[in-house]
Amino acid sequence: MSQRKDAPHSRVQSTYKAREVEGVLDLYFYRPIGFRLAEWFAQLKMPPATVSLLAGVSGVIAGHLYYYRDLRVNIVGMVLHVCSNALDNADGQLARLTQTESRKGRVIDSVADHLVFLSIYLNLVLRCLAEGFSPAIWCLALAAGISHALQGAAADYFRSTYLYFVANGARAGIDSSSGLRSEYRTWSWRQRPWNKLLLALYFNFTRQQEMLAPRLKHLRNTASELFQSQIPGWLEQRYRDSTGQMFKWWGLLMTNSRMLILFALLFMGQPVYYFWFELIPLNLLFVYLIIRQEKMAESLLEFVATNRNRSFDRLPICAVGENEKVLSADGSPRLLKGEGEGEGSL
Repeated sequence: MSQRKDAPHSRVQSTYKAREVEGVLDLYFYRPIGFRLAEWFAQLKMPPATVSLLAGVSGVIAGHLYYYRDLRVNIVGMVLHVCSNALDNADGQLARLTQTESRKGRVIDSVADHLVFLSIYLNLVLRCLAEGFSPAIWCLALAAGISHALQGAAADYFRSTYLYFVANGARAGIDSSSGLRSEYRTWSWRQRPWNKLLLALYFNFTRQQEMLAPRLKHLRNTASELFQSQIPGWLEQRYRDSTGQMFKWWGLLMTNSRMLILFALLFMGQPVYYFWFELIPLNLLFVYLIIRQEKMAESLLEFVATNRNRSFDRLPICAVGENEKVLSADGSPRLLKGEGEGEGSL
């Protein structure tokens, strides 16, 4: 009986990127709904890119409905915004369910997400102007929008890097700006204009991410050069242990928290404060997380440099406080011989 109940749940989990990187609202609301939608779209043989476009259209319309100073209209916009987010989850789940994941699909999904928030920002500014705000509101919205873009890029980079180190299936989808630049130069605007435009957008986005986290980029490059696609268990476990507590904070810089704050401010009739929310608390959190992430990457680089010559099966030594310990096959520390458990501790 329990196996029957677990089977549908395991099927939903198979469409996650990784459970650790999913937010609470995603796990218990968006992912189950997205999975049902993905199954339906699969039956219709609808490609993930089309679902991404549907998500974008719903979100852009939602943004326009936030312009009106009528709460009932705003609520319709909120419902469409939730539908847009559900479809945004469904496109990736559909791609994983049908094994049709592609870089082009990821770029289209990203472009759709940016268009949704561009619509929201634009319509909130127009609403503020209609309410008598100074034209300086454009500067406030522009600063908030740039902050939003940087925060989202960094959060996505942190998540994709985590997947690179702990999820085998995610390593094939990792790109670097240097590789994308080389590919971009080989494509012709005349022969492949649409694909080259998408690649240009993706290249700029990837380069922006790498500029925000240079040490994390160095760590990824170092691991790729040393281990290719086979990250050793001791590094995987160390990375997981080093980053696990940061996900709840990075999650605040992703879509769900922004939506909840925006909805609350719309109910209060004060959407202008959404810009200040982006600029002050989220930017403070963003700076803190970048600093902490870069320190973590530097520490891991030192750890890799110490253990780079170790084989995949041998137990690498790492310094922990004043005592030296080794990591067992599952990454947990073991005491060295003579450290308190007698001659037979190993």
